[in-house]
Amino acid sequence: MFEAVVMICAALTGAPCRAALVPGFEAETLAGCEAALEARPVEGALCRAAGGALAVEEVAPGVFAHVGRIEEPDAENGGDVSNLGFVIGEASVAVIDSGGAAWIGEALWRAIRAETALPVRHVILTHVHPDHVFGASVFAGAEVVGHAGLARALAERQDNYLESYEREIGLPLFLGTGAPEVTRAVEGGTLIDLGGRVLELRAWETAHSSTDLTVLDRATGTLFAGDLVFDRHVPALDGSLRGWQAVLTEMQGLEVAHLVPGHGGPVLDWPEGGAPVLDYLDTLAADARAAIDAGTRLADAVQQIGTSEAGDWALFEAYNARNATVAYTELEWE
Repeated sequence: MFEAVVMICAALTGAPCRAALVPGFEAETLAGCEAALEARPVEGALCRAAGGALAVEEVAPGVFAHVGRIEEPDAENGGDVSNLGFVIGEASVAVIDSGGAAWIGEALWRAIRAETALPVRHVILTHVHPDHVFGASVFAGAEVVGHAGLARALAERQDNYLESYEREIGLPLFLGTGAPEVTRAVEGGTLIDLGGRVLELRAWETAHSSTDLTVLDRATGTLFAGDLVFDRHVPALDGSLRGWQAVLTEMQGLEVAHLVPGHGGPVLDWPEGGAPVLDYLDTLAADARAAIDAGTRLADAVQQIGTSEAGDWALFEAYNARNATVAYTELEWE
C-alpha cells in the first residue's frame, strides 16, 4: 500500500520535520497514488510506502478498539495512552476518540483503511482530555461530535493542553497537531446512522469530567464509555466525585453486552467491569469525609485519602493525590 505525505517542520531553522499523512490518496501501487495526486494536486505532497497502522482488535462485529498504553505520555509512547475505536456501518465509519497527537490519528486512519474503504463521516469525542482529542484533525471533512460543553472546555484548555502535550511527547511527533473544532454538540442524547447501524450518544452530567459522552452501538450492544470507566489505570477525577458516583450507579442498569473503557480493557463485562472504579470513588469519598470530620488539613489529608487502594491500580502515585484534593475540596462544602 502507498500513501501521500507532506513534510511539516518546526518553525526554527534546523528543527525536526515529520512526514504527515494526507488522507484519501491510498493506493495499492505507487503509480496509483501518484495518479491520484495528479488528479487532485496537493502542494508539497509525494507518494511513499504506507506508514504503520495502529493495532486494533475487532471486539464485536464491525466494532474495533485500540488499547493505549497504561503510561503517562512521553517521547517513547508518543502520547498513545488512551483507547480509541471505530464502528463500520453500511455507508460510513464513525471514529470514537482520536488520540493525543496527529500521528496517532494518522495511524488510526490506516487501521480503518485496512478494514474498509467507506468514508469516515463522524469523529466522536468522549470528553475534553488531550489524549482523546488531538488526533481529530486528520479526519478532515468529518463531523466532529461531542458533549454540549466540549467546545467551551476546549477553548478554555486547549492552549495549555497543546503546550503540555508537546513538551511531554516532544518534536517531531507532535508536529501538525491541533485542537479540533466541534461541529455537532450533544445535549442529552442523539442518534447517528452509519447505514444499517445506529449509534446512540448520551451526554452525562459532570462526572469524570464536565464533558463526558458515551457511545452505544445498538447492533452489538457495545458501549464506548470513555473515561467514565477505567481498567487497571487508576481513575482520574477532573469533574465531580459525587457526580461520577451517581453516573456510574445509573450506568450499572444499562443493557450492555460489551464495554470499552477509556483505558485498559479492551472490553469489560458489565456491570462487573465498573465495580472497581465505583469502589475506588467510594473509598475517596469515605476517606475525604473522615478527614474533614477530623479537622485534618487538606495538605495532610491528601496523603491519606484513597491510599488503601494503592495496590489495585497502575499510575496511582501520579493521580491519587490530585483525586484526593478534588474529593476533599468538593465534600468539605456538603
